[in-house]
Amino acid sequence: MKTINLLFLFVLYSICLISCQESDSGQTIGIIPQPTSLQTAQGHFTLTSKTPLNIVKGADDLGPACKFFSELVARSLGSPLLTEQGETKTGAINIYIDTTLAKEAYTLHVTGKAIDIKAGSSSAVFYAFQSLRQMMPVSIEKGEKQPAIEIPDVTIQDQPRFAYRGLMLDVCRHLFSLDEIKTYIDMLAMHKMNRFHWHLTDDQGWRIEIKKYPELTKIGSMRKETVIGRNSGKYDGQAYGGFYTQEDIKEIVQYAADRYITVIPEIELPGHASAALASYPELGCTGGPYKVVGEWGVFDDVFCAGNDKTFEFFQNVFDEIIPLFPSEYIHVGGDECPKTAWKKCPKCQKRIKKEGLKNEHELQSYFIHRIENYLNSKGKKIIGWDEILEGGISQTATIMSWRGTKGGIEAAQKGNQVIMTPNTYAYLDYYQSLDTKNEPFAIGGYVPVEKVYSLEPTEGLTPEEGNMIIGVQGNLWTEYIPNFSQVQYMVLPRMAAIAEIGWTPAKLKNYENFVGRTIALMERYDALGYNYAKHIMSVSGKTSFDEEKSCIRLTLAPNYQQAAIHYTVDGSIPTLQSPVYKEPLDITSDCDIRAQLFRNGKAIGKEFNQSFKISQAVKKKARLQNKISEVYAAQGSRTLTDGIRGTVDFRDGNWVGTCNDDMILVVDFEQPTTYSKVNVGCLNKVGDWICLPVAIRVYASENENDYTQVAEIKDIANREEFKEEGIHNITLNIENGKSRFVKVVVERQKFLPEDHPGAGNAAYVFLDEIEID
Repeated sequence: MKTINLLFLFVLYSICLISCQESDSGQTIGIIPQPTSLQTAQGHFTLTSKTPLNIVKGADDLGPACKFFSELVARSLGSPLLTEQGETKTGAINIYIDTTLAKEAYTLHVTGKAIDIKAGSSSAVFYAFQSLRQMMPVSIEKGEKQPAIEIPDVTIQDQPRFAYRGLMLDVCRHLFSLDEIKTYIDMLAMHKMNRFHWHLTDDQGWRIEIKKYPELTKIGSMRKETVIGRNSGKYDGQAYGGFYTQEDIKEIVQYAADRYITVIPEIELPGHASAALASYPELGCTGGPYKVVGEWGVFDDVFCAGNDKTFEFFQNVFDEIIPLFPSEYIHVGGDECPKTAWKKCPKCQKRIKKEGLKNEHELQSYFIHRIENYLNSKGKKIIGWDEILEGGISQTATIMSWRGTKGGIEAAQKGNQVIMTPNTYAYLDYYQSLDTKNEPFAIGGYVPVEKVYSLEPTEGLTPEEGNMIIGVQGNLWTEYIPNFSQVQYMVLPRMAAIAEIGWTPAKLKNYENFVGRTIALMERYDALGYNYAKHIMSVSGKTSFDEEKSCIRLTLAPNYQQAAIHYTVDGSIPTLQSPVYKEPLDITSDCDIRAQLFRNGKAIGKEFNQSFKISQAVKKKARLQNKISEVYAAQGSRTLTDGIRGTVDFRDGNWVGTCNDDMILVVDFEQPTTYSKVNVGCLNKVGDWICLPVAIRVYASENENDYTQVAEIKDIANREEFKEEGIHNITLNIENGKSRFVKVVVERQKFLPEDHPGAGNAAYVFLDEIEID
């Protein structure tokens, strides 16, 4: 451990200046997703335009894989590689299809003499080429001319953990061009993902041509205008819409197939029906009028379950969709279907009685079953969101668990196959940073890369039940994503985390290692012109308390081989000459830590900046005597004595909040200790229901039984110096303070003020630090 004490700052800085220089230790192989096994050796293979793709033992469908790799390197080498068939030879990329391997498994052996690829299928050959791609210079992505490409010697044995590795794109709220959809598919391919879930119908637009029902695209694809912000009641006044023709669909499906990606269409039913009902009102319970909505949310207008014309409509729709999509699955939605219209609809109530159903939930199950039976008769299986569990489902339905993992666990335990896509880990329309003011406007939530990466799809299941989890998926809903540049920003690099969850064995997952490989992959994003979020390139810090040393320990990240964190402790800007971070820092006195990540001699990402105020309370035992809100518990009492003051964002992990009780902290100095003041950091953000305390009182005791009040400040909110919103450090001076125990009571304002929109509701009190000096 390193101990930061400003008395030794100059000595520490001088030592680091001499010995801690950034160095290049040679090429490191970093592939995403992490292969099952990877061994490096000295040497490299030299790839030139004369290197043949030699199919020693192949399959008829190797063409797309070989074409992809040939065209990739041709931009740099000047001409595509020739494909030939023959015996194993030196100076070639030798390809073998070995049907004894799992379908998506491959081995990749690179030596100075040849590259040998053995694979269970042509798709696995494609994955081997993607690994080779990440081992080659980034310049190939740009097509920079070069006579040869050196590929380091390596032996890789690899196969995915899950068969289904996908990403969803919603094109109903906002539409994207064919070229943009193709780029999205290219992004999937680079990450070895194999499913593209295409969300094609919803309340805000029907996006796929159905020739039997032309009104679906004539009317249903266009909304009059779009709401501004989060259903603000204000609109942009601009008509918005468009759709994909069946020829467009075929083009995208083929483009994906050439990259060994299956396209799964989603046709929403029985809810999210407004666009279809606006086109064909007779399919609804009331007959309309309906409209293609310009707001976001869930709407009561749904397909009528008591009308046989509804089922005839869907059969005809699927009769046109099935030939377009070779996928074994059709996604039927099934989520967020209000039952309001069904409860009032005579036809639906008649259906419930006729079929012997108990309620509207079973009516939804009837609806899903009936559609599933039809699709099964056409050789298709269904996927549905986890709401289709309500009312009962068949064993052949696959569940996509989005409302957390609970639905997926329930389905797996019942014997249904499950794709895990919980919103708490895999919703990529959520914010990636708590600094929302500097982020693109989003739907809400907070799912950083580290949170995505922490998803374990089989958690909570036995090994046998875990076998029912067939894969993972990230979802991108586009209510607040109007352009493709923002699409890329929201999915990259979180897509990399989803890919590694789906591919890499759980025991091999390591977040710090992943970050290093991702930062290297970002150079390819740059070369390809992808817009991506750079948060993981920014230095972050986590604090913990070392009970033995009675000090705060600061761990900085990311910390990996091909980059270095340089830091200072006096508030100065870090440079390449600043000390290099190598291990956690022990904070024993006041300091101002600033840290910056450097790669290839350049600063990257955002700087970390954290001041520490080490009061006497930091080094002693402290405990909260009251119940605090679990959501805002942070690290409990330790958060209040960790030397760190919070920002104005109460979600930054440095605040403890409650609306249940007063905040009471007891500090045990273990022996009589002298002090003269107590400082309490409080937050005033009435708009967020956070109010300043009514009063703060300090008590002293020698035995923790008999307390004497030694200081008090009352009527805090009405004091002029505390009127402004933001952070207030409220200091109580104490004359002749000396005791073993100090109790700080922060009296919460019980209710929001009368002029507040939430008047009458409980008010929160938030504290970030209690300092005793």
